[in-house]
Amino acid sequence: MKQRNGATHRMFLTALSAMFLTLSCGSEDRMDMGDNRAGVERGGAIALSNPSPTEEASALFQNLNQVRQNAVLFGHQDDLAYGVEWREEAGRSDVKEVAGSYPAVYGWEIGHIEHGAEKNLDNVPFRKMREWIREGYERGGVITISWHADHPSGGSSWDVEGLERPVAQVLPGGEYHQTFMTWMARTADFLERLTSVDEGGNEIGIPVIFRPWHEMSGSFFWWGDAFSTHEEYQELYRMTVRYFRDERELDHLIWAYSPNSMSEFEREDYWNWYPGDEYVDVLGFDDYYTTWGGYGDEDGVGRLSGHLAWLVEAAEARGKVPALTETGEKDGLKTDDWYTGQLLKSLKREPAAKRIAYLLVWRNANRATDRPDHFYAPYPGHSSAADFVMFAEDPLIWLGDDLPSMYEWDGDGEGE
Repeated sequence: MKQRNGATHRMFLTALSAMFLTLSCGSEDRMDMGDNRAGVERGGAIALSNPSPTEEASALFQNLNQVRQNAVLFGHQDDLAYGVEWREEAGRSDVKEVAGSYPAVYGWEIGHIEHGAEKNLDNVPFRKMREWIREGYERGGVITISWHADHPSGGSSWDVEGLERPVAQVLPGGEYHQTFMTWMARTADFLERLTSVDEGGNEIGIPVIFRPWHEMSGSFFWWGDAFSTHEEYQELYRMTVRYFRDERELDHLIWAYSPNSMSEFEREDYWNWYPGDEYVDVLGFDDYYTTWGGYGDEDGVGRLSGHLAWLVEAAEARGKVPALTETGEKDGLKTDDWYTGQLLKSLKREPAAKRIAYLLVWRNANRATDRPDHFYAPYPGHSSAADFVMFAEDPLIWLGDDLPSMYEWDGDGEGE
C-alpha cells in the first residue's frame, strides 16, 4: 500500500535537482514576455507569463512542473463544501472518506460573483468558499478556479440566444463593455481577498490556477466558438489577463487555457483560440466522453492517452504546465471500474501522457439539496469505492497527503 506521507515521494526531486535553474521573479517592470520560453528542457525551470509573480505562485508553478515528472495530482471540484450525503460539515470530504486523504487539487467555481451575489451558481456561499480555499491551501493543496459568468444581456452562461456575437459586445466599444468591466472588477475583488498569513505574519495572496472562458471550442457557453471569431475570443482572454494582472496586479494568479475535448477537433486546431504564450501558463483540455467511446472510438482509452501525450509535448515545447483540467465519467460515476479501467489506463497507455501535472474530476452534488446522481468521485458505500482506492494507491496518483511543499522553492529544484 502506498504510504500517505509527502516525504516518501521526494526521492525523485534530488535526482532532478541538477536540471533546474534559479527562478528570477523580482522584476517590478511589466513587459511582454513573448515566446522566449519555447523549447524549455523537460523538467527544467520555467517562467510564468506574469513577469512579477508572487514567490508562492512561482514556487507552485515550478513544483507543478517538477512533480509531474513522476506523478499526477488528483483533484476534485467543491470537495470541502458538500458531498453526496452531506453539506457544509467541517472536515468532511467524499474523497478523504473513501481514500484516506483529501485531494491534492481543490476546484472551485465563482459564477455569480460578477453580480456581487452571496452564493455561487451551485449555492456555495462565497464567504465559506474563501474559508475552504484558505483551508485547502494551508493544508498544502493546489487551488484552481473556473468562472461561468452569466450572459451579458441576461441569463446564465448556457443561455446563448438573444445577443448576436456576445463576445464582441463585451470588448471595448461593445454595448456591454462597461457592464462587463464592472463584473471583472467584482471578480478581481474576490480573487484579491483570497489570502493567508505566512510564518512571518504577512498577508499573502493564495496562488490560484485561474481558468476563465473554458471549453470555448464548443458552443454551449456564450463565449463559445459559434458566438465569436477566434480573434474576438483571443481578445476576451487577453483583456481579462491584462485587467487582472496588469491593472489590478493580482500576481498570485496562474492562467489556464482549456478547450473542450480534443476529440472534437483536429489537434492543430487547439491553437485557434490561443491568446499567446504571454497570457497562458497551463495548457489543458476538458474531457468527459472520450474514454468510453463517446466519440465513436472502439479504443477511447487509447485516444485520450494520445491527446494527453500530444498536450504534454506541446506544453513542454512552450515552457507551460500540462493538465487534464476537467474530467469525469459522462453523466456521473456509473462504471464501477472507471478510475482504473479507463482513466488510469489513459494516463499510462502513452508514456508522455503520464507527465500531466494534475487532473480534476467534477463535483459530488448533494443528493438531498441539489442534483441526485450527479457525482464524479465515489462516496462511502458506492460500488466504485474499492476501485477508486486502487486508483489512489497507484504510485502515479498523488492525493493531498502525498504532496511535498508546493509553495516553497529553493531555486535548486526541491520544495522544502
